[in-house]
Amino acid sequence: MIDPDTQTDWVPGADADDDAEEMPLSLRLSIADTLTLGNATCGFMAVYFTTTGILIPHLSGSAETGMARHSAATAVILMLLAAIFDLCDGLVARKLRSSPMGAELDNLSDLISFGLAPAYFVLVYGMVADDAHQRVAAVAAITVLLAVVLRLARFSCVTMKDGMFQGMPSPFGALTVVSIVLLELPFVPTLLAVIGVAWLMVSRVEYPKPRGILAVAMLSWIVGAMGLLAAWAFDAPGGQLLLQTGCVLQVVLGAVIPLFATARRVNSIRDNRREARAAQP
Repeated sequence: MIDPDTQTDWVPGADADDDAEEMPLSLRLSIADTLTLGNATCGFMAVYFTTTGILIPHLSGSAETGMARHSAATAVILMLLAAIFDLCDGLVARKLRSSPMGAELDNLSDLISFGLAPAYFVLVYGMVADDAHQRVAAVAAITVLLAVVLRLARFSCVTMKDGMFQGMPSPFGALTVVSIVLLELPFVPTLLAVIGVAWLMVSRVEYPKPRGILAVAMLSWIVGAMGLLAAWAFDAPGGQLLLQTGCVLQVVLGAVIPLFATARRVNSIRDNRREARAAQP
C-alpha cells in the first residue's frame, strides 16, 4: 500500500533529466568534441588503410600497383579529412562552447592523426621502397612521431601571443611529410626532408593560426588536395602530374613560411634597435 503523504508524481523522462544534471560536466561532449573524435577516427583509419592496402600486400608478395595507389590515396585523404575536423572543431568551440576536456581530446586526436598516421606512413614507405632502408625509415618515422609529441606538449604549456603558433602546426607538418613521401624522390633526400619537417615542428618559428580568410584558404587547399589525390588514385589523365604539383606546392609552402617568419623577426629586431638608439639622449 502506498502512503499518499509520501507519494510523488512521476514525470516521463524525469529520471533521464536528473541523470543528465548529475553527470559531471567533464563527461559531457560538446559539438566541438564530436568533431575532435572524428579527427581521431580518421587518423586510425589512415593507419588501417596503410596497413591493409600497402604493407600486408607487400609482405605477402601480392602487391598490386593500383591497389597500393588507391590505399595510399585513401590514407592521405583521411589525414586531410582529419585536418578539416581539426580546423572546424576550433572554430565551433570558439563560436559555441567546448567541454572541460576539449583541449585534452584535441591533443590526443592530433597525436593519432598527425603523429602516428604520418609516421607510420613513412615507416611503410621505407619498407616498400627497399628492405635495406627499413631501419633508417624507422628512425625517421620515430623522429616525426616524437616531434609531434613534443610539439603538442609544448603547446599545452607555453603561452604564445594571440594568432600565432610556435613551430610548424602538426596538421601542416603531417601533410608536408606525406607530400614528401608521395613525390617519390630518392630515398636519402626524402628522409632528410622528413627530418627537416620534424625539426620545424619543434622549432621556435612562428606560424599564423588559420583564422578568417586564412582558414578559408586552408580549407580550400585541403579540398583541392583531396581532388588531386582522387585523380591520382583513379589514374586520371594527368593525375600523376597534378599530384606532384600539389605535393611540390605543399613542400614549398613548408619551406617558405619559415623564411618569411625569420625575415620578419630580423626586421623586428632591427626596428627595436633603431628605436632604442633614437630614444637615447
